[in-house]
Amino acid sequence: MSQSEQKIVQYLNEAHAMEQALTRVLQAQIAMTPRGRYRQLLETHLRETKDHSRRVKERRRELSGDSNPLALGIGLVEAVIGQALALGKAPLDLLRGSGGEEKVLKNAKDAAATEALEIATYTAIARLARAVEDEPTEQLAESILEDERRMLDRVLEEIPRLTGAVVGADVEGEGSYELDETGAADVVRDAGKATRRTARKASSGAKRTAREARRVPLVARAEGTAKGAVASVDDLSISDYDELTAQEIVEKLPELSQIDLAKVDAYERRTEHRSTITSRISSLRGDEPWPGYDEQNVEEIRTALDDADDSLAAQVREYERAHKDRSGVREASRRQTANA
Repeated sequence: MSQSEQKIVQYLNEAHAMEQALTRVLQAQIAMTPRGRYRQLLETHLRETKDHSRRVKERRRELSGDSNPLALGIGLVEAVIGQALALGKAPLDLLRGSGGEEKVLKNAKDAAATEALEIATYTAIARLARAVEDEPTEQLAESILEDERRMLDRVLEEIPRLTGAVVGADVEGEGSYELDETGAADVVRDAGKATRRTARKASSGAKRTAREARRVPLVARAEGTAKGAVASVDDLSISDYDELTAQEIVEKLPELSQIDLAKVDAYERRTEHRSTITSRISSLRGDEPWPGYDEQNVEEIRTALDDADDSLAAQVREYERAHKDRSGVREASRRQTANA
């Protein structure tokens, strides 16, 4: 690979890491943004961002074949840094500001800054590609630039309206933010419907539906974090939370659902931030065997297990042992494994 191609690959690595990081950030922002024009804008740009990431990765592969050790090393480092920034930022996006309206506005301001960074990145790639006569990369960068410029213009158009919502909530006392209309709430509802269908149908069709429902990532955590960001102590599932010691709270944590664990975690981090509690929550965190599992009773879980495979039954058994530890569920999962 020539020196000019190495430089192009370096810039494409940076752009790819940025697109991956932005994908995580957009997902987090959609999770706490209510339905409406601005969320539609975020959802559209999430699809564009995933497409940008794919196209940049393909062009990088065409240039390097992913076989150059230096290129691979740079790409890995850039991707890891990008993912770490995104994963670290996502929970903070849900916690900033005094209310939902202000959180959405702050995230929109961040989105404008991010788009400016992307525009600068792809402007540099286009200019570099032109200088070394790499027409395919130049065309790719120019195409993505169109999307990023359009997104920046639309975000800037939304900011006055989002600011008006903050004025209505924090100055005039007329809030408009509805947690039940956020992206997290919508995903949870959709996943819950799929799970209820699974529980009602002991058939191969229900089994396929359960597998599809389990593919929804971080549903409970997103909903719990969004709720915890605005929760008062009375909204928590642990009674008299502020009157209990850290050890007393820790003893009650295994009984909580993933949604309630995330809610307590978000509340604790913005109040006392006791590591004893947050560390224990981290150890209990994990994907439910299927979305909505924590809200189901023993009989509903038994019904769903009637058509479960050995892997799912084992997952239920391990999850149950770490949390509510209901003997009826553990029995049903062992029986299903034995019959598989």
